[in-house]
Amino acid sequence: MGLTQLNFAGLNKVEVAIARIKEFANEPYYFADSFGKDSCVVKHLLDMSHVNYEAHHHNTNIEPPELIYFGRYTHPLTIIDNPSESFWRLFPKNGFPTRKVRWCCRLLKETNGRGRFIVQGVRWQESAQRKSRRMFEICNKDKFTKFLNPIIDWTETEIWEFIHSEHIPYCSLYDEVGNDGKRLFKRLGCVLCPMHTAKQTQLELQRFPKIADSWYRAFEKFYLLGWDSAKRWDNVDKMWDYWLSRKGEPKVNDAQCIMFDKG
Repeated sequence: MGLTQLNFAGLNKVEVAIARIKEFANEPYYFADSFGKDSCVVKHLLDMSHVNYEAHHHNTNIEPPELIYFGRYTHPLTIIDNPSESFWRLFPKNGFPTRKVRWCCRLLKETNGRGRFIVQGVRWQESAQRKSRRMFEICNKDKFTKFLNPIIDWTETEIWEFIHSEHIPYCSLYDEVGNDGKRLFKRLGCVLCPMHTAKQTQLELQRFPKIADSWYRAFEKFYLLGWDSAKRWDNVDKMWDYWLSRKGEPKVNDAQCIMFDKG
């Protein structure tokens, strides 16, 4: 069903999303605001629904500066939650994150909103793993934490249609295009996230050199500590290149208790 096409109940997707939000609004929502395009849409729908909510963005210290700047100035009521210990201080203790071992999500994100009713911008079209997600979910780690994904059935085309029709501000990074005229960034989140493809990783290395340099220096500190997990490489550059290649990292399903999905 298209964004404006009516379903059997005579409602379009915008009206359905608003109805979903209103249906569960018995308590103030905890809106997980990533500042990405999907969050921009969800925030607008929450405002259209006239429900009570508080918005939170967890600052991981490794997101694009353009995204943080955008969020601070266009979502002024969103609370910026800073971690008690930064990602860069946690890195030497935990090693480099991988698709299978995402300690950064566990330590920096998953505790936020615990016990609350969390609204987020998860969509089926984003990945094969997310096709198993539902509009309403209960956290598989904490039964008191619930999730509402009001735009779960929206396509990317519908997201942009709604943004343009409602004149919703969004981060300028989405407008950057490559030589082929296609968007360079379809989703925004942590720079050099291990969930990104090798191609996206190389793009981010060039686009965000200061953050990439911080990553490399963190690898150096970890390597010099001499942990067993680092000894399989002859030097830090080989370990760094292996990590950037994204080889040997199997795909994993999304955990239902991961907060602040990027869009």
